[in-house]
Amino acid sequence: MKYAFAAIILIAFDWLQVPLVQAQPVGANSTLLPTLGDGGEMSSSAERRLGDRIAREIYRDPDYLDDPVLVGYVQGIWQPLLAAARARGDLSPELQDRFAWEIMLGRDRTVNAFALPGGYFGVHLGLLAVVGSADELASVLGHELSHVTQRHISRLIARQGQQGPWLVGALILGALAASKSTDAANALMVGGQAALAQGQLNFSRDMEREADRGGYGIMTDAGFDARGFVGMFDKLQKASRLNDNGAYPYLRSHPLTTERIADMQSRQLTAGSLAPVPTPSLEHAMMVGRARVLSNPGVDGLRGLLLEADSWPVSAPPSMAARHAGVLYASVLAAGRLRDDVAASTYLDRLKALVSSDPVGTLLAGWLQAELSLAAGDWRSAQAQLDTVSVTDRDAVPMRRPELLLRGQLALQSGQAAVWLAVAERLQLWVAEHPRDAQAWQLLASAYSAQRQTLRALRAEAEARAAQLDTAAALDRLKAAQDLLRRGVSLNPNADHIEASIIDTRRRQLESALREQALER
Repeated sequence: MKYAFAAIILIAFDWLQVPLVQAQPVGANSTLLPTLGDGGEMSSSAERRLGDRIAREIYRDPDYLDDPVLVGYVQGIWQPLLAAARARGDLSPELQDRFAWEIMLGRDRTVNAFALPGGYFGVHLGLLAVVGSADELASVLGHELSHVTQRHISRLIARQGQQGPWLVGALILGALAASKSTDAANALMVGGQAALAQGQLNFSRDMEREADRGGYGIMTDAGFDARGFVGMFDKLQKASRLNDNGAYPYLRSHPLTTERIADMQSRQLTAGSLAPVPTPSLEHAMMVGRARVLSNPGVDGLRGLLLEADSWPVSAPPSMAARHAGVLYASVLAAGRLRDDVAASTYLDRLKALVSSDPVGTLLAGWLQAELSLAAGDWRSAQAQLDTVSVTDRDAVPMRRPELLLRGQLALQSGQAAVWLAVAERLQLWVAEHPRDAQAWQLLASAYSAQRQTLRALRAEAEARAAQLDTAAALDRLKAAQDLLRRGVSLNPNADHIEASIIDTRRRQLESALREQALER
């Protein structure tokens, strides 16, 4: 993480040395929000470059998490929000093409989410573990999405002039530091805000209100229940009344005011929705359980999850089925991490019986069973389980990825050419449609390596590095592939000729990107 800190501090210095925006004069109406497209904004391409530089450091952090199951669930909420933003006109075609629109999960138990420059978004597992429904999570993601579509980061820098880079640098640094030291993160974020005048603080509140309203419209247009927004506000309001111990850094970067709460409540009343917040689905509850385990609670925490499962009656009331499923799911995963195979099998049987009538719940339980089999070194059982619960809907992209990557892992474990060939073909089709999927590229590299297709393996490794914005490492692998060609190392001359052409083209593209990065420094 210290490298991430250093990189972001350097970003702040770069801003000061090479201004990306022109400072605006402060006049009588300086507290008003600037209009979208205001001439003082940072350009969208400059903001994307800044976001790439921050994301490059996040990818290197050990707490960055690309868990296919959790990522698939979040993407199932995120993609409808993006579609709604486009349909509403909030997301322009130019911004859609220039920005990343990528969510990055962090292995962190604090309740936080934040928008970064260039369309990158951070979500802590602690947030996933406390949201009560997909609608509540959609409210947070919609709010953060609106921060970016409304260009709040570039507007903030333009509004603050030369102080802006220091402020945004401090806030970003504080968000990243939260996973290591809450006290240090709070000091950084509060210190950055303390440098602002009262009028500038009001501008921040205006942005929060604007993001609330934009996020509310986006999530409701995407088909999510508006009560999720109010339900999330209720959670944050209760947390703000308590003696905050740092577990809710979201409240510091997104100050919750009575005006914001009243605004959302009035919108809910206008929509005629007075019913209680809906209960979570089985899928959401199971993903909450997964987030609780993957946030690294420690051995005592894992054992506590087993005790929680044991405290439930065998025949819980139907109204508590979702919560019960979440507890059982967490206990299965926790028992697996504790290497208690007997307990894991017992809890899994209870979970499968509970969710047997729910297709998504059955799918998630099947994937979990396959994970346990792979952890035990039994790839055949994992394969049989995946064949039983395979995703049949080819349009369910978030659902397809976890199964595909699980099959890649079992192919790696099997070491059998027939299994590798089948998985490699599916991975090739996937990365053609999703070229920024680093984990899929890495599995494909392993598949090629097992088949002794060295050039393809090196290129796939290069693409995996490029997907995480490590251009230098990607170039190293492409150069190694070209060295093999020069030495005449070839198992399939016809295929290698085509591969050589692709490698040469990609090397020139990445060298150009690396030169641009050097110029930015």
